[in-house]
Amino acid sequence: MTTSTPSATAAAPRAVIFDFGRVLSMHPDVDAHTALVTTAGVPDEVFEEHYWAHRHAYDAGTLNGQTYWQNVAQGAGFELTSERLAAFHYHDALMWANLNSSMLEWAFALQKAGVKTAILSNMGDVNLAYMREHFDWLSGFTYLTWSCELLTAKPDPVIYQHTLENLGVGAQEAIFVDDIPANIAAARALGIDGIQFTSVEQLRRDLEARGLAGKLPLPKVD
Repeated sequence: MTTSTPSATAAAPRAVIFDFGRVLSMHPDVDAHTALVTTAGVPDEVFEEHYWAHRHAYDAGTLNGQTYWQNVAQGAGFELTSERLAAFHYHDALMWANLNSSMLEWAFALQKAGVKTAILSNMGDVNLAYMREHFDWLSGFTYLTWSCELLTAKPDPVIYQHTLENLGVGAQEAIFVDDIPANIAAARALGIDGIQFTSVEQLRRDLEARGLAGKLPLPKVD
């Protein structure tokens, strides 16, 4: 099991695997979040509790866009009308769609340099449909793993192994960037070099500490 940071003499990776939320996208959009809470008509803390209580099941495909919001509404104590459901779908997709341009530019630079790239994301079906409709740049990635389609979600080891196999690389040949410690720990347990993302600046420092400057493009810091 690999849990330590690779040495500064590590070879350049053949693949970089990206989380989407809070990595390729920014923190959730405040206006879209406010619209969700307003639509529900319950206190913010009540909405948040039930929004997250069922999110893993939604991401893993156990729930779909309708049954997820039915569970949220039942738990939070409001009626789920067709108008509310449509509003939830729209604003929830927008909340996670505020893109991190610096990280996208790095992904494009890696692709241009011949490094394989993937997205490995916990994602519900309605949000995924929005992304496919609006983000044509998705086609530039070597492989895309969406949890709702695989019917499992991070940190299940299966979802990482699936991504590696479809990239055609071994665990030791990949870097995985995610903001959640448990997801990083699961990747490292498989031998993948996991980097917990907090900022572009921190990510660049971590890549430089691995001796990767000059071996592959690094994210640009404004």
